[in-house]
Amino acid sequence: MKPRRVALLLMIPALAAVLCACGGGDDGGTAAAAPASASGNGVTISDFKFAPATFTVDRRTRFTVTNDDSTAHTATADDGRSFDTGPIDPGGSKTITLSAAGRYEYHCSIHSFMHATVVVT
Repeated sequence: MKPRRVALLLMIPALAAVLCACGGGDDGGTAAAAPASASGNGVTISDFKFAPATFTVDRRTRFTVTNDDSTAHTATADDGRSFDTGPIDPGGSKTITLSAAGRYEYHCSIHSFMHATVVVT
């Protein structure tokens, strides 16, 4: 085989590994899984992502945001006033209660690429 082909064949697995590692936290709203409900444990932060990406909860129901990641994160409402957990250290959690129905987009104020949604019914 020619050296150029060998080099190309060796680069393909490396390129695939790099692309897989670039997942990021934004699924563009195309998550295939159904939204979780309040009967679940709440929202978990892991691998720099909120899971589930969309979480549904009844009004005035407390839900927990748990940080199972290696660094601190926040869950901060995009509107700047509905909720803000402040920093949640690894292994920690914070509880949120929302009383008004609606759709709340939120993010991690430390890692701006992390986004998710909580729907209050």
